[in-house]
Amino acid sequence: MSTRTRFIPEPRTAAIVGCPFSGGQPRPGVDKGPIHLVEAGLIEQLEGLDWKVKFDGHHQFEEINTEDDPPIGILKNPRLVSRVTESVAKVVGDHVRQGQLPVTLGGDHSLATGTISGTLSVHPDACVVWVDAHADINTVESTESGNIHGMPVSFLLGIGTKVDLFSWVKPLLKPERLVYIGLRDIDAGERRILKENNIKAFSMHEVDKYGIGKVVEMALDHVNPGRNLPIHLSFDVDALDPSVAPSTGTPVRGGLTFREGHYICEAIYETGCLVALDLMEVNPSLAGDMNAEQTVAVGCSLVRSALGETLL
Repeated sequence: MSTRTRFIPEPRTAAIVGCPFSGGQPRPGVDKGPIHLVEAGLIEQLEGLDWKVKFDGHHQFEEINTEDDPPIGILKNPRLVSRVTESVAKVVGDHVRQGQLPVTLGGDHSLATGTISGTLSVHPDACVVWVDAHADINTVESTESGNIHGMPVSFLLGIGTKVDLFSWVKPLLKPERLVYIGLRDIDAGERRILKENNIKAFSMHEVDKYGIGKVVEMALDHVNPGRNLPIHLSFDVDALDPSVAPSTGTPVRGGLTFREGHYICEAIYETGCLVALDLMEVNPSLAGDMNAEQTVAVGCSLVRSALGETLL
């Protein structure tokens, strides 16, 4: 059942960080994702995999909510997103510092500004495996929507015009320590940013061409060739095909199958290097009740796979 976990001491503890937050994008309901995932039995499922699970309730962001949060340029809800992600960075960083594995349940993907900052504050050499239909690397210059859930990677890398509100984000992520799997909906500006910064990305074209096993191997060879660096896995459920995970805010046809998504999680667990996991963009208010239930069940299943559940 358990593989060696290089950075997590025994007895292994997973800390559930529930982030019911939707401020990085316009569609309501994604703030309900973490609540549904926990209600679906995720804590008990992880305990069944021999993890101790720490869960102190979902983070309440009401005290952070700002009545007056006008756009800065095109950026929407900038004060709210900055304050929430900064508080998440502290929480995740504390768990990592204590040798626990934070499992952050989103909420929208702007939260990764915080989760990955938290990981890098303890493990500055960590690499990031970003599984998503979207690159989320828009800068202030390139964003067309101003939705900050499409921008966290640019903040983490420190590229584009600096936004004073996000000056707390230290640009600790190096382009060579980042790899994408599953991209299929990329803005023109993002395509340029990926090329300029020489960032390794495996789109669905490569998944089709090589198969998921080879893609994960190549991705890890790039960011973690010795399989000895800490790994932060940030998984957006819209990486999966909408037939697998329909209840998400920005679904795109032609995504990862159920098994391909799970294989990524299993393979990263097998390295023994996982130090933090994000599961983002589960939105139970979209696509109807049965589809929501299906998406939540798949979300729980992905987390179990990343924490050691195997088929045999």
